[in-house]
Amino acid sequence: MNERRTIQEKEITIQKIGKTILIAIFGIAMGLCSKMLDETAFNELPYVMQLLDITNFLGRFGIWIFIAVCISVYSYSAKRAALNVFVFFLCMVSSYYLYSAFVAGFFPLGYALIWFGITAISPLLAYACWHAFDGNRFGILVSAVILGVLFSQAVLLFQGIRVAHFLELVLWFLSLWILRRKKKEFTIEIVLSLIVAVLWQLVVPYWG
Repeated sequence: MNERRTIQEKEITIQKIGKTILIAIFGIAMGLCSKMLDETAFNELPYVMQLLDITNFLGRFGIWIFIAVCISVYSYSAKRAALNVFVFFLCMVSSYYLYSAFVAGFFPLGYALIWFGITAISPLLAYACWHAFDGNRFGILVSAVILGVLFSQAVLLFQGIRVAHFLELVLWFLSLWILRRKKKEFTIEIVLSLIVAVLWQLVVPYWG
C-alpha cells in the first residue's frame, strides 16, 4: 500500500515538474512572439491579425493578467501557482528583452524594470489568485478583484464608456465563465468586480 502511494506521489511530482517546464516554454514563446510582432510592420501582418489588432493586444496588460490567472487557478496548490506564474513571467520577460537587446538592438531599460518588478511580485499575486475557486468570502473577493481589473482593462469608464479593445472584452467574458459560481455568490462577485473596476480606473493610471 505504501509502495503504491509512493509511486503515485512520484507520478504527481513528475506531472507537476512537466507542467512547470511547459509553462516555461510557453512563456519563452509568448515573449519572443510578442517582440517579433513589435518588430513587424502592421501592414505586413496577415489580415486577421490586423483586424484583431494583435500587436497592440499583446502590448497591453489584460492578456498577461488573464494568462497568469489561468495558470494560478489551474495549478495543484497555491505554492505551485506562485512558482508557475513566476516561471512564466520570468521566461516571458527575459525572452522578450533578450530578443530586444541582442536581435532588435534596442533595450528600453525603464519598461524592462517595470516588467521585472511585476515578475518579482507575481508569486504573491498568484498565491492569492489560486484561492479564487474557494467558496468563502476571501475566494469571492479574489474573484471580484480579478474580474474588476480585467473589466477595467477592457472597458473605459471615464472617457465616454467604450470598449478599449475587443479581445480584452473576450478575455473578460472568458474569465466570467472560469470564475463562475452559485447564483447568489456570483451576483455578489459581479457587483464587487464593478466597484473594483471603477476604483481601479480612478486610482491606477490606464495602461494599454
